Amino acid sequence: MIDYENVQLSDPSQLKQLGSAGTAYEYHGADARLLERFPNPMGAFGPRYASEVEITAPEFTSLCPLTGQPDFATIVVRYTPRSWCVESKSLKMYLGSFRQTGEFHEACVQRIATDLFNLMEPTKMTVEGQFTPRGGIRFWPKVMLGEGAY
Repeated sequence: MIDYENVQLSDPSQLKQLGSAGTAYEYHGADARLLERFPNPMGAFGPRYASEVEITAPEFTSLCPLTGQPDFATIVVRYTPRSWCVESKSLKMYLGSFRQTGEFHEACVQRIATDLFNLMEPTKMTVEGQFTPRGGIRFWPKVMLGEGAY
């Protein structure tokens, strides 16, 4: 039996963006400083509880570094948290900061994976960019990090 009364599962005290009425969206380039984390509430009951988080962000945009044309993607993040989880509003703002960033699909996905892995230090993580086909070719780069790397 789990004693929910003696375990604090949600601690938003360190978050700056969530609930802020004055959100300023930045489009000056990808900026990992926008990312925030919070203690993993799923790990509060010990290691016998396995957990995984999947996040799907269907409105990602960046720019082709050669033509300047927009690229559109769904970014899918899957991770097994240790001590930290990514806060969703900060992730949305971070992904939005790519809007004026000129990078190839593979570079965007690598940067997102690296920034999130550094922020949360999960057991393992996969980040996939499901980009809209360009020139009739589908690009879905995937980066796998951590133990066993899937």
